[in-house]
Amino acid sequence: MGRPLAELVLSEEERATLVRWSRRAKSSQALAQRCRIVLGCADGKTNRQVADELGIWPQTVGKWRRRFLELRMEGLVDEPRPGGPRKITDERVEEVVVATLERFPKDATHWSRASMAAESGLSKSTVGRIWKAFGLKPHQVDTFKLSNDPQFIDKVRDVVGLYLDPPERALVLCVDEKSQIQALDRSAPMMPGMPERRTHDYIRHGVTTLFAALDVVTGEIIGSIHRRHRTIEFKKFLTKLDKEIPAGLEVHLICDNYSTHKSPAVRKWLEAHPRFHMHFTPTYSSWLNQVERWFGLLTDKQIRRGTHKSLHALEKDIRNWIKTWNENPRPFAWTKSADEILERLATYLDRIPGAGH
Repeated sequence: MGRPLAELVLSEEERATLVRWSRRAKSSQALAQRCRIVLGCADGKTNRQVADELGIWPQTVGKWRRRFLELRMEGLVDEPRPGGPRKITDERVEEVVVATLERFPKDATHWSRASMAAESGLSKSTVGRIWKAFGLKPHQVDTFKLSNDPQFIDKVRDVVGLYLDPPERALVLCVDEKSQIQALDRSAPMMPGMPERRTHDYIRHGVTTLFAALDVVTGEIIGSIHRRHRTIEFKKFLTKLDKEIPAGLEVHLICDNYSTHKSPAVRKWLEAHPRFHMHFTPTYSSWLNQVERWFGLLTDKQIRRGTHKSLHALEKDIRNWIKTWNENPRPFAWTKSADEILERLATYLDRIPGAGH
């Protein structure tokens, strides 16, 4: 017969909360199961019946039935587990943090877990936990370059405005050149069960330069390959753009501050072709030019691990890659407004002592 079960009655608020917790995606599996146990018991079922429905032991059902009757909703939460007393005081933690931020070891430019452990008398694992808690990473270093362009804000607004709201009956092109592309001949065999291998030496067959214009709306590329990247070659590329772009469209070119883009010969060419308008990114701000992202894809997928026995072979592969890209072009979506970029930059500069604005 067994011992009689204590009646478990739920209020409307308790039942609604238990149902919500049992179905909520963010609830832990343990808490959801305990809620289902209590709900089953509240429906008048025995421990055995609830256990069979949930696929658990009857003893587990009995445990959480008793806990709920004693503590109600608070009884479903795990009790704090006992542990040893804390051995590292706040003062010791503060010493590690201050030393990490304000001092350097005598024999190095930055702290390691081992050197800080020797300095503080704590274990390496303890130092690691303190650093992790405070977000300290002395073993890592990031580089950055601030633009010194006096027209930085105006140029950011100009370029981002073209990305987010291109003018009607106009083409917006991101233009740049990828110079010093090397034709390298190196062995790179691949065999089953082994990663691709290559020798550290190679035969260099020369370098070439790719001039590219990325249509920010369609993602299509207009490319031109030259052995050098002087004003003469850039003018030839502009002439190619003029021939391939329909005459009825205005053309807005987004370029960096390379001297070739601003030479007297280029300015004279632009005066003779008034439908072309130049927009320059701020100094040290190539991240604003979307064609740089496309150059990154070209490097990763074609150039970095490519093997070419001649300069002609390299140039042929680049042309084929551009052709393949244009068969299914993918434009890059620009999502940040100029105000968001400038606000994020100001927040970042506030964290850097002496960076200025």
